[in-house]
Amino acid sequence: MTFCLKTSVTPPEDQNFIKNAIILLHGYGGDGKDICMLTQSWKRFLPNTVFLCPDGHEKCKINPTGFQWFDLTIDDPEYILNQSKKAETKLFEFIDEVKKKYKLKSNQICLSGFSQGCMMSINLGLMANDNFNCIVGFSGRIINKADLIKRKTSSTKMLLIHGDKDAVVPPTSLLEAEDFLIRNNIEIKIKMIKNCEHHIPIEASSFALNYIKKNFDI
Repeated sequence: MTFCLKTSVTPPEDQNFIKNAIILLHGYGGDGKDICMLTQSWKRFLPNTVFLCPDGHEKCKINPTGFQWFDLTIDDPEYILNQSKKAETKLFEFIDEVKKKYKLKSNQICLSGFSQGCMMSINLGLMANDNFNCIVGFSGRIINKADLIKRKTSSTKMLLIHGDKDAVVPPTSLLEAEDFLIRNNIEIKIKMIKNCEHHIPIEASSFALNYIKKNFDI
């Protein structure tokens, strides 16, 4: 089966039977191979798990060798929201393909992402027909709170992680997301990483792995 998005796939070690999937969404200007590096740290602790790292559906306008989930060259919230909705449609199509190929349900899938990929994961986790197993987001924010609350149809639990020295997506975004999610009855855990800029350090990766293991019941 061919996916609608070009995807880096890491199967379980020893060709174990697949019981879970983790979909990892890269940041602005990146690609699936970038964020696929996380799988090298996680896969031996997550047997029976397939990792899927798709490229964004659009070439990045600032970095043509990379991809984007939505355009950031126009600083207009309404434009950004509309562009992100196009990405949602494509990602839901991709997730349906993953479910079909591996015979999985939503509660067997973890959505994770970095920066722009985190932002998309949050939206997907609250607008699916069924809850996913969990969302794990790094260095992101909620794209548009007013729009999200209008369209919310599910309540996937989340872990959001952020660096306190992030100069790209301000660390206050983590606290704002926590407040929004609590107010809307979403189970949320947060972790602020000290002396961390806009990247995923080992501490964040390890914290996320332990959270996923608990939710996959491994």
